[in-house]
Amino acid sequence: MALIELDHIVKTYDLGLSKVPALRDIHFSINRGEFVAIVGQSGSGKSTLMNILGCLDVPTEGHYRLGGRDVGELSDDELADVRNLEIGFIFQSFQLLPRASALENVELPLIYRGVAKKDRRERAIAALEIVQLKDRMTHRPAELSGGQRQRVAIARALVTQPSLLLADEPTGNLDSKTGEDIVQLFLELHGKGNTIILVTHEPKLAARCPRAVRIVDGLVIADGPGRAVAMANAEALGAEAVAQLLAAQHAAEAPRHG
Repeated sequence: MALIELDHIVKTYDLGLSKVPALRDIHFSINRGEFVAIVGQSGSGKSTLMNILGCLDVPTEGHYRLGGRDVGELSDDELADVRNLEIGFIFQSFQLLPRASALENVELPLIYRGVAKKDRRERAIAALEIVQLKDRMTHRPAELSGGQRQRVAIARALVTQPSLLLADEPTGNLDSKTGEDIVQLFLELHGKGNTIILVTHEPKLAARCPRAVRIVDGLVIADGPGRAVAMANAEALGAEAVAQLLAAQHAAEAPRHG
């Protein structure tokens, strides 16, 4: 069953004397339980598409249906409810409160919902357990590594049990080894039935996803198995990008020791 339906989405920005098309004609769907990468270089339109998927912006033309509801017909208050209830956001910069503990950061969305303290504490601990960080729940972000901070951010996105996890360049601030660990966590979450969209400019990340959609100049030019779409994207970037992708695939497939 389709969770997301994008029906000929167009997004045009009015800059006064000129109109700039960011998305030209986006048309695809994503089923519940899928793990999909949206891949494209800077200026391709993927960030605009992410904002529309996250109900942070609305299309100029076309229809976006989330769970069967046309997002374009919702009021501002209803859109806020969708963002709070249906979508778990995971950002490149983590966006954690520096003076709050990991547990308190994960609890935050539940506070906005008015969940009772005992219930939200139990749910936050359970979410931290999922990302294997329960033993660090009293630590503040400054006391955590980059990978641990991203795990806290993922737990915060999971705690509301959203329909959709939307990750924007989630490994962009992490080293290669830590980034690989985060991608592995996403694969585990996908295996448990979570619907995940990963927005990235890195072919090596898109290659780890079962499915990838490639955006160029506001158009979908490829939609298929992640590895195939990522390789086509890397080939367009040049020999160095292909070499990096192949090296990343080899490292991911190598048996892990220790």
